[in-house]
Amino acid sequence: MRTKNLLAAFLALVGSASLSLPPSTQAAPSTSRNGSITVKGSDTMVILAQKWAETYMGGKNAVKIQVTGGGSGVGIAALQNQTTDLCNASRPIRAAEIGECIKTFGRRPTEYKVALDGLSVYVHEGNPVKELTVPQLRAIFTGKVKNWKDVGGPDMPITVYSRENSSGTYEFFKEHVLDGQDFASSAQTMQGTAAVLQAVAKDKNGVGYGGAAYGKGAKHLAIKKDSESPAIEPSEATVVGGTYPIWRYPLRPTSTQPWIKVKSAPI
Repeated sequence: MRTKNLLAAFLALVGSASLSLPPSTQAAPSTSRNGSITVKGSDTMVILAQKWAETYMGGKNAVKIQVTGGGSGVGIAALQNQTTDLCNASRPIRAAEIGECIKTFGRRPTEYKVALDGLSVYVHEGNPVKELTVPQLRAIFTGKVKNWKDVGGPDMPITVYSRENSSGTYEFFKEHVLDGQDFASSAQTMQGTAAVLQAVAKDKNGVGYGGAAYGKGAKHLAIKKDSESPAIEPSEATVVGGTYPIWRYPLRPTSTQPWIKVKSAPI
């Protein structure tokens, strides 16, 4: 995930927070009353958001920021039921979710682009496969290809690891890599990107996907758009330049809490 110049974006988001209580006619999370801001949602974004929060609080600011993951869907649900103040999401908020927020807050939430993210595809460090095409990924994750030998690897079965369906990363991968097809029925669902990576790091047959920030412990593959395209490594330069095939904008919907003033330009 690109981090350059993004700290400033985060400080614009929470750095001007006014901790005065909202009008009594509008309910607010208890967090607004003890000098803290809660941020919940996307596991892909949690490492970056924690770094932002640490830097902000390191400036001896009185505001405390608590960042947790759980998935984009979990974060948006927490936004709706007012148990978080800001939500990290790696997918756009849905129409039904916007409707629920309107019921709660009397206005629609606002989404802010805060980072570019490249999704890495991970395999065990001992796996000799170095690159795959997007069509090969689609065949593997939908269960049409079940052995590594069919994609240039050794003769051994493929174990697919995936995220839970509340994950924005899951939804993005399904829509943009699998073309909307279902994941293989044999795919093992993991609670969080870190869990996917840990599973692949221990399984010589394994393959999984997740944000590039979680790249320790397993090997990422270079990805080709198709068989005629060059293999591209996931890096800041290739993601920002748009040459890496699997990239996206993670988003940050905000609850429109009146005690958090947002200065960033919305989508």
